Amino acid sequence: MTEASVTPTAMESHGGYNLRSQVQAAGLTPAVPMLERAASLAALPTGPQSLVIVDYGSSQGHNSLLPMAAAIDVFRGRCGPDREISVVHTDLPDNDFAALFHTLLNDPDSYLKSRAGIFPFAVGRSFYEQVVPSGTVTLGWSSWAVQWLSKAPEPIPDQVQISYSRDEEARSAYASQAKEDWENFLRARAQELHAGGKLVVLTMAVDEHGDFGYKPLVEALYAALLQMVEEGFIRSEELHRMAIPTVGRSKEDLLAPFKTDGKFDGLQVEEAEIFYGEDHIWAEYEQHGDARAFGMKWSAFSRASVFPTMAEALDPGKDNGRLARFIERLDSDNAARLAQKPEPMLIPLCRMLISKESE
Repeated sequence: MTEASVTPTAMESHGGYNLRSQVQAAGLTPAVPMLERAASLAALPTGPQSLVIVDYGSSQGHNSLLPMAAAIDVFRGRCGPDREISVVHTDLPDNDFAALFHTLLNDPDSYLKSRAGIFPFAVGRSFYEQVVPSGTVTLGWSSWAVQWLSKAPEPIPDQVQISYSRDEEARSAYASQAKEDWENFLRARAQELHAGGKLVVLTMAVDEHGDFGYKPLVEALYAALLQMVEEGFIRSEELHRMAIPTVGRSKEDLLAPFKTDGKFDGLQVEEAEIFYGEDHIWAEYEQHGDARAFGMKWSAFSRASVFPTMAEALDPGKDNGRLARFIERLDSDNAARLAQKPEPMLIPLCRMLISKESE
């Protein structure tokens, strides 16, 4: 198999993801009550050591502020104002950690505001391996992150998103990679959580009909790329290497590691629910009828999360401005196509509450 030449989770830098990730921000909100419930039920470490909350897949931090603040406030209610709390944000080494720390210091919604004794840290490492010491984590949170695979297992010959490919070999390779990565993610968390610790995961999913969603967006994006090939702006070989290494797992896929006896490496699922995220961009369009704004906002969602990944497939060369022109053109072309025929997006998500066995 030929592995696709992409960086699996490259995000737009210089704070761009923070500015253009409103869909992710809206989608995580329904999982925050689950996180608060997990914080209220998690076993607390004995002794004076700090509580540890880990944010797996933090990106540039803006979408971590609400959930981290909610969890901290629950722990403060349980432990009082003097218990120190460490918040560890993890992402890949090339993540824009500078934007993360600026957000924590300067955003008016930062969990550091009006809360003493909170200590933020960052780790640049894949969450498909262990990232913090064993038995130290009281509460884990992962939002819009585990749908990203550790790698693109092979090129997708007829698409850039595997959910809309008809190539059975590629679909099988992605399904196999998704299974391996999910099990690795769980094994690593099983090591890090202390007895009675809790983990809440929010991720892209497929619904009961096997629908990944986002179809108008994916179709517009792929059509824009095909037009770039036709016009000679990118080469067909470059498009062949482009893949968005994200998967939507079904509820059955997510529960599969726990099927034998309801446990997996000492973890067990307390709750798992597929639901549909709010399409606030469509709601705004219905209210105002601004098709151009509709296209721009949905294209911004893609620009923040997947455009840099696809740009990694471009041939290296002396023209250092080509990458920037590629992203700008893809953004404008994608937005224009979406504006021609605004449609609501299906946004299937899954929220899960997972616990580590008590001793």
